[in-house]
Amino acid sequence: MKTANYNVRLDPDIKAKAEKTFAVFGLNLSEAINVFLHTAIMRNGFPFELREARFKSDVLQAMEETEQLFREYTDGTRKPVPHTNAKDLLQEILAEGDEDDV
Repeated sequence: MKTANYNVRLDPDIKAKAEKTFAVFGLNLSEAINVFLHTAIMRNGFPFELREARFKSDVLQAMEETEQLFREYTDGTRKPVPHTNAKDLLQEILAEGDEDDV
């Protein structure tokens, strides 16, 4: 079978996440893209529904902040702060909220 090459520019994080996702199915990225293209051809369009995102900007910002915190905890640049009880944790959260209002 003949093949054609096509170069794609990807965000390195997206590429790594996609590779990890498709590896679960025993596919590398090239194979997964081929599956996508074959399915799109069979369906004569995208093989999934496309819709406009319905998130408000503040929700998107909160999601981005959460992803950033997750990355920082995962790579060790941010360390968890232990709390002895829920009351102390709640007071810290409320204090952080007050700082944002300033």
